[in-house]
Amino acid sequence: MPNKYDDQNIFAKILRGEIPSKKVYEDDMMLAFHDAFPTAPVHVLVIPKGEYVNFADFVNNAPSELKEHFFIKITEIAESLKLEKGYRILANTGSSAGQTVFHFHMHIMGGW
Repeated sequence: MPNKYDDQNIFAKILRGEIPSKKVYEDDMMLAFHDAFPTAPVHVLVIPKGEYVNFADFVNNAPSELKEHFFIKITEIAESLKLEKGYRILANTGSSAGQTVFHFHMHIMGGW
């Protein structure tokens, strides 16, 4: 598992506007956008605007106000997606767990 942040990862490029995304929500702390390769009818990725490699890095090193804001907004974003039948929130940590982009992100999936 990488322990150093790579500022050339695809999410860093999306945050810098080098790669377009279909935005669902954005503020000064985070961005939510539709996954380019969805595995559910609704599949949104949520990323902080900070250099965090994975969930553990985010939890251990992000400021408390960012962590609180991030998780509150995930709930609000999920509600805005009108997933009345429910939704799944997922974070992969490490390549053996399926993490392929080493910028901490969470998936909101639903619409089944």
